[in-house]
Amino acid sequence: MNKPLMPKATAMWLINQTTLTFDQIAEFCGLHPLEIKAMADDMHPEKIVPLDPVMMGQLTREEITAAEKDGRKRLVMTKSSVEMPASTAKGRPRYTPVSRRQDRPDAIAWIVRNHPELTDVEIGKLVGTTKSTIQSIRTRSHWNITNIKPVDPVSLSLCSQLELDLAVEKAAGRRPKNAPDPKGATLKPASDAVKHEAEEDAPQMKYDPASVFASFQRTRDKP
Repeated sequence: MNKPLMPKATAMWLINQTTLTFDQIAEFCGLHPLEIKAMADDMHPEKIVPLDPVMMGQLTREEITAAEKDGRKRLVMTKSSVEMPASTAKGRPRYTPVSRRQDRPDAIAWIVRNHPELTDVEIGKLVGTTKSTIQSIRTRSHWNITNIKPVDPVSLSLCSQLELDLAVEKAAGRRPKNAPDPKGATLKPASDAVKHEAEEDAPQMKYDPASVFASFQRTRDKP
């Protein structure tokens, strides 16, 4: 980190609490010397609350004292013992080149037809579009619906195959384990089918206990 977290607040504290030159403060805070002068003359348009850089661990007392004694010395930011992770842009929509933007409705139609388990948010992240566009294609109310033809978004270079596979896998993981396959009924095992057919083919015979016993007695009484 080359500049303080709150440069104007840090500059205001250095103006009030030290004898550093405007150039020294301006260079350390990443501001213009004239802006530092305006802050010192109380002519800055903003109301700035001073922030102690020593307390924030951005400067040491020894560093400030050495710079006060030598106007040519530049303040050096104290290296933090905690490594700050690099900031990453989150929540920004995927950028789609202008030449590919007319292909997005075709890609949306393909995803809606082949992967209905994907939500509008997931589709929007894949091809870089809005929920209203996705909904208009789902409900076939899009102004150009008659000319929209489903096309694989990977072949249109709107997303990679890996991104599509990960999104589909994530959506499949939300389905309950016992839920039937939405694309068709679950087939029964072959052994169950064979057993069921054998039971249907077997003759349905009913036995009367009295007649069976009488037949047994007649067989026994024969010489």
